[in-house]
Amino acid sequence: MNSFLIYGATGYTGGLVVREALRQGLRPILGGRSAAKLQPLASELGLEYRAFDLANPAAIRDGLAGVSLLLNLSGPFKRTAGPLVDACLTTRTHYLDLAGEVPEFEALVARDAAAQAAGVMLLPGVGFGVVPTDCLAAHLKSRLPGATRLTLAFQTVGGVSRGTAETVIEDLPKGGVVRRNGRLYHVPAGWKSRRVDFGSGLVTALYNPWRGDLSTAYHSTGIPNIETYAVIPPPMNMLMRASRFIGPLFGTSFMQKLLKQQVQNQPDGPNDAERAAGSTVAWGEASDERGGRVWASIAGPEAYDFSALTAAAIAGQVLGGAARPGFQTPARLLGATFVLGLPGVKLSDVF
Repeated sequence: MNSFLIYGATGYTGGLVVREALRQGLRPILGGRSAAKLQPLASELGLEYRAFDLANPAAIRDGLAGVSLLLNLSGPFKRTAGPLVDACLTTRTHYLDLAGEVPEFEALVARDAAAQAAGVMLLPGVGFGVVPTDCLAAHLKSRLPGATRLTLAFQTVGGVSRGTAETVIEDLPKGGVVRRNGRLYHVPAGWKSRRVDFGSGLVTALYNPWRGDLSTAYHSTGIPNIETYAVIPPPMNMLMRASRFIGPLFGTSFMQKLLKQQVQNQPDGPNDAERAAGSTVAWGEASDERGGRVWASIAGPEAYDFSALTAAAIAGQVLGGAARPGFQTPARLLGATFVLGLPGVKLSDVF
């Protein structure tokens, strides 16, 4: 049993991942809720498709029959991961997704024992959301084994998908977390900022309290104190800073509807030209109690292209036998150097 199903194949990111998977020599089964949407894409690409709704557990299990690996691209993952993982534990199907936020990772950490008992791997976050930063965290830990503090930040050039923007809007009133002494503590969005040099001079990065690295980097490295930052586009930067003071207002149905209406006027995501012109840089700093400090950065392609590249490559690794039962992180499963084997990705160490 070595078949591979991509659920959410007809979405914006799904289309990118499916084509990248084909480019890498994989032949995924296309999955999603709507047969009417799946059939034309499957016909165009010469692939099998299966339509099943996540509200029907039996239908999910039937959809995963004979499937060894599921890649979930259907967000928001806080709603889709649960029913899909339930089915995967029954059908003994390894599970991957593109989750990028702490609660989504911690929910699967909590299912580690069940996954191990079933012989199933749970590996969320196989896209840009954590793969380069997770590998970067593991690399910094290898350079400074006694590190007790880790700071990660990223900067992207390119657009944001509608789904990503809607997720941020939903999370604004709730805030997020910081990791202190191995535990997660609540902090508001835009809690603080710092200046970071991503290679072209210092820029301001805003604290991003939702980053999955606050979960994955801890499990990959054991470093107990972790902060995460990002260079946020001006409109969202303003909303995150404002949420510190008027967070409850952003949680009202009126404001949620108003903000999401603005997002609905935007394209699904960056177009081909915008992605081709885009780029990403992940930056990290680790320090220990003796004053030791190390820095490094990883530069790569535009974020959505990066996600397609890593998701397909990790799927190929898993299909090739790399899976380990239980909850995993990209760096823990494949090592700190995994991302460096991908085209257009470069590590820069600062000594």
